Amino acid sequence: MMRSTTLFLSLLLCISCHSFATTKVEAQSAAPTSNPKYDAAAAERLGADHRGMRTYILVVLKTGPNKVAAGKERDEMFAGHFANIKRLAAEGKLAVAGPFDGVDGWRGLFIFAVKDIEEAKQLTATDPVIIKGEMVAEYHKWYGSAAIMDVGRIHETLSK
Repeated sequence: MMRSTTLFLSLLLCISCHSFATTKVEAQSAAPTSNPKYDAAAAERLGADHRGMRTYILVVLKTGPNKVAAGKERDEMFAGHFANIKRLAAEGKLAVAGPFDGVDGWRGLFIFAVKDIEEAKQLTATDPVIIKGEMVAEYHKWYGSAAIMDVGRIHETLSK
């Protein structure tokens, strides 16, 4: 009996020490660090958390069931697709968009700065390539740098 009690108390002490050490490490890692380059205004504008990160919704656009044939309808569909991308970016909802090489049906991506997958689905549903069935969308939550929100602003200074 004494041996069981001693073993139990030793185990409890180990668990308590581990829990205290873990809490102390977590508290230290949550404490603000002194970063001389930290810009509070930029962090707030970009929606950054204390790590400089934020949650996004990553949308992978894949080949859909309805290939629109080359010609006027396809040209108009893609013109609408690019106009939709510009609109969503101007609204601050779309942080990044771009094409893939098409391998394995992967056609493009959207990275939305929205609260949840449902909102990303609603925004994606406004795109002509989705409406026409040229592409289908796959949705994932993604945690990345809040600096991605500035890609569009920087890109405007790079394209001729």
